[in-house]
Amino acid sequence: MTPTPYLFFNGNCAEAIASYVEIFGGEIMEKMPASDMPPEYDVPDENRHLVMHSRIRIGDGFLMASDNLMGENTEMTGSSVLVSLPTVDAGKAAFDTLADGGAIEMPYGPTFWSKGFGMLTDRFGVRWMIGCDEVPEEG
Repeated sequence: MTPTPYLFFNGNCAEAIASYVEIFGGEIMEKMPASDMPPEYDVPDENRHLVMHSRIRIGDGFLMASDNLMGENTEMTGSSVLVSLPTVDAGKAAFDTLADGGAIEMPYGPTFWSKGFGMLTDRFGVRWMIGCDEVPEEG
């Protein structure tokens, strides 16, 4: 069993998942518009163009996401998506791209457990923890 984060956006899900695919070299596996929902779900007309459900592959994992179609979701601040990239340079590039238009909580840099790690909230409101698989040398 592998847990999969499911992210909710307020009207910019399509833009967000396209951005993540570009940053991480992923692939959009599913992207279903709200207009495909059966009428009994009563999606407001102004939201029928939004994303009802999407799934993107990033490496060996997935992110799922949708727009907040009915306005019932509130901001979630108690979680982050963690991505660990193979090198410190790859981690830094992803971090810098995600940070553009967002807010850095912990600048990307060396830690005692990794040669590169940082935390931020991107321009879509998603919290990220970006690291790398390179570990500091002991000594």
